[in-house]
Amino acid sequence: MSDRVAHRRALQAERHVDLEARIGRLLSPLGGDERALDVGCGTGALAYALAPLVGEVVGVDSSEEYLAAAREDAPDNCTFVLGDAEALPFPYGDFDLVGCLRVLHHVARPELVVSEIARVTRPGGRLLIADQLGDVDPMRSLELDRFERARDPSHTRLLPDADIRGYLDANDLIVTANEIVRERRDMETYLDLVGLEGEERERIARMAPPVHEVEIGWYLARKQ
Repeated sequence: MSDRVAHRRALQAERHVDLEARIGRLLSPLGGDERALDVGCGTGALAYALAPLVGEVVGVDSSEEYLAAAREDAPDNCTFVLGDAEALPFPYGDFDLVGCLRVLHHVARPELVVSEIARVTRPGGRLLIADQLGDVDPMRSLELDRFERARDPSHTRLLPDADIRGYLDANDLIVTANEIVRERRDMETYLDLVGLEGEERERIARMAPPVHEVEIGWYLARKQ
């Protein structure tokens, strides 16, 4: 296991209790027999949090390394498969619940991801999207994107609240709950997550905001 994956799994374990509690509160009530999908599952954070609440969870990701890590300690009702979030390998309406946690700012076409999430959700099913938000000030948002891309080249663009709501609305998805949560990040841990070392780590650290506090938007929506 690479250091990058090990750091990611350690942070996942640290956040698990809080994530499970938030998921349970946002999604309540659940029947317990739902079929759920975690899009861009990484090492399985959302899938693990959903597992005790539903009947089955499928995680999909484009990284075999992340999938291998997710499978190591997976709950019995979780399976993980290789796939592209912009072209999900599932038929229409295949899931009762679809989640996407901190993924949209890593994809070239976030609108396609939201469209695919909507496609594989059954009519009447629910969708949960959570992601770091862009700043309402476009210049500040550009500066933050510059730092995030330097830290992690897989970063594309932080979406403001209005863009995420627009993607949901374009797919006839009705937002039923929304929370915006402030998250303060420890910079050393944040740089560890992408395996930065030596002079490059020092260079990126100098680009970081003095206080790295971000907003995470949580959106629960229903498919008509």
